[in-house]
Amino acid sequence: MEREIHICADDFGMNAHVDAGIVSLALCHRLTGTSCLVDGPLFEQDIAQLQATGIKIGLHLNFTESLGQEGPLWPLRTIIMRSLARSLPASAISASIERQLQRFERVTGHLPHYIDGHQHVHQLPQIRSALLTILQRRYAGMQLPWIRHGGNARSAGFPLALSVKAHTIAVLGSGALRREATTAGFPMNNGFCGVYDFSGGQEAYLRWIALWLAQCKNGDALMCHPAKGIAPDDMLGAQRQDEFAVLSSDALDLMLGREQVRIAAANVI
Repeated sequence: MEREIHICADDFGMNAHVDAGIVSLALCHRLTGTSCLVDGPLFEQDIAQLQATGIKIGLHLNFTESLGQEGPLWPLRTIIMRSLARSLPASAISASIERQLQRFERVTGHLPHYIDGHQHVHQLPQIRSALLTILQRRYAGMQLPWIRHGGNARSAGFPLALSVKAHTIAVLGSGALRREATTAGFPMNNGFCGVYDFSGGQEAYLRWIALWLAQCKNGDALMCHPAKGIAPDDMLGAQRQDEFAVLSSDALDLMLGREQVRIAAANVI
């Protein structure tokens, strides 16, 4: 039986190579959507060419990546620990969410089609509650955006370290996010694919893609981080380029056909 999954690229606006890779894949119908770092240096400049592809465009909520923005910013480990201890500054968190939504709306001219988080911060305690409250108030009476969660991770057949990473992302708030968001009426993905260690080049990524496609279920989300080139200050740049090569390849078409998996069209989210 054919299954349909959402393939969504993270980090639009981060640099020219990321943006070029995402636009290229969108034009080839290899993506359902992409989420944007609204404080990224090229978000505003490159948004028109992204919108011309017809792809769905979401907000990549950010509290860990320094992009010259105002507002709170923490290393990932710190924000995880503080959120678990419920010691994040609530007013600053809410103000930053509002600011990122406002910038997204101003630049794109529309509401986010979906929401996810840079390093999955949108799932964390305090942040998820603030996010859902703000979205419900801000978009009352409108079609609520789809929200991605990292639960139901598809990690069978992966090395132990990668399975542990996928499980860790899942336990850091995905269950609570899914319960709270579903109760509030937000549409969500079924399961989650795309977690690995950003290493191994094209050979490893082909292997992981094959495993994800073999075990994914209808309505799953597969996150990716492609780029059409390597930015000198991007520690993940080489692997981003390898992801792009795989996602734009004939090999992906062959795997999709073999596994009877279809990439959800942009109008599905």
